[in-house]
Amino acid sequence: MPATMPIRFALNHMVAPQLPLAGLFRLTRSVGLADVEIRNDIAGEAILDGTPAAEVKRLAATEGITILSINALQRFNHWSAARAAEAEALADYCASAGAQALVLVAANDGTGMDDDERVANATEALAGLKPILESRGITGLVECLGFAACSLRSKREAVEAIRAARGEAVFRLTHDTFHHHLAGEPDLYPAMTGLIHISGVDDPAVAVGDMRDGHRVLVGPRDRLGSVAQIRVLRSAGYAGALSFEPFAAELRSLADPAAAIGDSMKFIRAQLAAAAA
Repeated sequence: MPATMPIRFALNHMVAPQLPLAGLFRLTRSVGLADVEIRNDIAGEAILDGTPAAEVKRLAATEGITILSINALQRFNHWSAARAAEAEALADYCASAGAQALVLVAANDGTGMDDDERVANATEALAGLKPILESRGITGLVECLGFAACSLRSKREAVEAIRAARGEAVFRLTHDTFHHHLAGEPDLYPAMTGLIHISGVDDPAVAVGDMRDGHRVLVGPRDRLGSVAQIRVLRSAGYAGALSFEPFAAELRSLADPAAAIGDSMKFIRAQLAAAAA
């Protein structure tokens, strides 16, 4: 990919979950961005507070915001009638809110982890999800978690399941720089990647196997995950989509100036990518 290819950053609501949705949209515009991911797991905020999808769409249009995804359908690979109903409701919300995609997160509770279960369970779920998403024009973004208890840690197995379900036209991977590092999987799938989640871990003391969401901060010079290197390789191989900030650390919720912190991280990433391309 040419070094001059623009970098498209986005904000996941976890970058500032203390803000209402309209506040997130204003924050996004204040740092010169136009793309966001909204969530269905932030108490007191849309979607959990019952905000109608049409209102979300109106708020986004008012600020000139594009909703990349709703994050997420949890335990997607434990397919059942109840999961199908949940998927249909979320897909309807995506379509009505103007969201382009639905993130699909694998079960992370130690179940469904056997060799004969992982790909089979994911394939069954993706086959069930395919008509639900396809009929509404929604992309499914499969996210593998790097935690040892996750039932789908490997992007290789996720791609195998997508292909087995004949879902290449509907599904893409979410490449998360945190989870990719934890999983220790060397393979990248730029042609199958639909979104990149970016965060860093600065704590020098925590072991990789003990890293959790609470350690995830904005990407900066002390990052131990190699997030910029991951981004560089994926972009060099053709990925042209968004880089969505998804830090979870509690201290980010009380920043006096979140826009400045986000701006510093964007500046750092841009400078590192430019230096690598020089």
